Amino acid sequence: MVIDFHVHMIQYQMYQRWCDEFMAAFHPDYDEIKAKYGDPDAFIELQKSNGVDKSVVLAELSPISTGMCTNEQVSQFCAGRPELIPFCCLNPFLSGRLDLELERLVKEQGFKGLKLYPTYNYFFPNDSLMYPLYAKAQELGIPVMLHTGSSVFQGSRLKYGEPICLDDVAVDFPDLKILLVHGGRGFWYDQAFFLAKLHRNVYLEISGLPPSRLLTYFPELERLAGKIIFGSDWPGLSSVAENIKTIRELPLKSSSIAKILGGNAARLLGLG
Repeated sequence: MVIDFHVHMIQYQMYQRWCDEFMAAFHPDYDEIKAKYGDPDAFIELQKSNGVDKSVVLAELSPISTGMCTNEQVSQFCAGRPELIPFCCLNPFLSGRLDLELERLVKEQGFKGLKLYPTYNYFFPNDSLMYPLYAKAQELGIPVMLHTGSSVFQGSRLKYGEPICLDDVAVDFPDLKILLVHGGRGFWYDQAFFLAKLHRNVYLEISGLPPSRLLTYFPELERLAGKIIFGSDWPGLSSVAENIKTIRELPLKSSSIAKILGGNAARLLGLG
């Protein structure tokens, strides 16, 4: 099974201009792609053609830096389609009781995980205001993805993306499944890798990184193969299929590649 753990919807409720420009640079036929893959069934077929069996679809509540793709949009997009796995988003400056809202989204709308955007929403992940949310996610047994490292989008602030902030969270919530999204991209590859190596509940998600450079960024990647999670960051790349092909060609054991491309994700999501 191949699981793409990092997919954005092509149609947002609101998108910042610079994001549209960035996506258009990858896709010359961007307007056609937006129209076509706003249909979830068409998107499923696209991912099947890329060799992907299941995709984690992410909500995003980042009006300052990227845009708004609401939890309701993602819920409707994924409804009744087992190939699509919905992850909700909560912005601490847009919601009050984060813990109660997460419980509602998981129990009433069927979300399977949570994505947080510290660099886009301007909060440190170890801020105490986030702790009730982590406690609830741990209680519910769902994975929590957090953007770490750099971003090309205007308005993002790198200081909120330093992985070391997640050390506190990993220690204080030892049963919380934490994914370091983008693997500390830019400044903090070593820091992110070390945290995943140190803490049994921390995983390294590699979306947004060129697969051909993975062993440069993480020379000991094979050693941590059981905690590496593949994601594409579609539509912010040219080809999901090419990324998968490049990972398959890395000088790693076939068992390690199978874990990275889907085995680890299946375990985190309880897919058997």
